[in-house]
Amino acid sequence: MVKNSFISVIFQEKKEEKRGSVDFQIVSFTNKIRRLTSHLELHRKDYSSQRGLRKILGKRQRLLSYLSKKNRVRYKELISELDIRELKNR
Repeated sequence: MVKNSFISVIFQEKKEEKRGSVDFQIVSFTNKIRRLTSHLELHRKDYSSQRGLRKILGKRQRLLSYLSKKNRVRYKELISELDIRELKNR
């Protein structure tokens, strides 16, 4: 539960910035992913939510890839703040 409260603090700080910014979108997708993951722990056969989770994961992955190409420093900061894994390089 500590991670969720930390994300909500970051979420509140980001409200001052533009809501369409890549950083804000990644934070909001991470918040949705954590919420859906906890939901799916209780309801394992909720296939609609599983599909939605996979779509959100893909969107976040594309945004993280974009951010890593454009601004590597901000990408590293955001990954450490949200405590998520770094993208795999192909």
